[in-house]
Amino acid sequence: MAAVISAKQVQALRERTGVGMMKCKEALIATDGDMEKAVDMLREKGLAAAEKKASRIAAEGVIAQYNADGVAVLVEVNAETDFVAKNPQFKEFAENIAKVVHANNPADVEALLNMKYLDSDVTVEDARKEKVLVIGENIQIRRFVRIEGHVFNYNHGDGKIGVLVNFDANDAALANPEFATVAKNVCLQIAAMNPAYQSKENVPAEIINKEKEILLAQIKNDPKNANKPEAILEKMIGGKINKYYTENCLLQQELFLDESFTIEKYIATMGKDVKLVNFVRMERGEGIEKRVDNFAEEVANMTK
Repeated sequence: MAAVISAKQVQALRERTGVGMMKCKEALIATDGDMEKAVDMLREKGLAAAEKKASRIAAEGVIAQYNADGVAVLVEVNAETDFVAKNPQFKEFAENIAKVVHANNPADVEALLNMKYLDSDVTVEDARKEKVLVIGENIQIRRFVRIEGHVFNYNHGDGKIGVLVNFDANDAALANPEFATVAKNVCLQIAAMNPAYQSKENVPAEIINKEKEILLAQIKNDPKNANKPEAILEKMIGGKINKYYTENCLLQQELFLDESFTIEKYIATMGKDVKLVNFVRMERGEGIEKRVDNFAEEVANMTK
């Protein structure tokens, strides 16, 4: 005789696993009401669902952040749709992954996946697979960064862009109430302008040489420059290279709030001992080729 499954049992299983009520009821019926076996069954289904959905493109999601005790973390966790990216369970999962990185300092994503998920008995990878079953989409932990020091963080667009900025600063500067404002504005600058380098000194020589070649070709192809001496052409190239620095190097960029300041001079207002050590900008889905749906083609195929 089949076990009678109560609503209370179904609710208890749902609270433990986060899986929908109907799936919980089905698991309890299949296991004759054995709660532990039902949990194992749902986890196995989560594994199967994760494997089945793993090939589907996950380019949405969030850049989760955690900053505490002198350690700051950014983690990109991807899902298939923007709708799921806004799901509170998904966002909580991403934030918890950031906490795992914060506490354990994994070497890479593979190491992270094999770590315990918070204080539970399951690994991060097990928890990810379970979330695939609960949420119903491919979910992937793509990358993370962890920085120690005087780090400020910024979240733009509800997890679309995450920024960390690490400063070398003395106690007097850190105690200055204006310092947090300066740090936030530098974070905003990075989020908005997406600088490729920290400073012009960080631009590889081969990049500048290639840029000079392109600029020289452009200048010589302009008939107005046909009779100009090489010294003038070099000066023109120098001006354009300086523009390249102001567009691509954070410290040489003009502050978006006040163009009379470069970022370097703006940071210097906090004192000569305050330096920008490094920064990280992470944007959701960058570099992932997103799926493009052709609705007309889809309808045509359905009518064949």
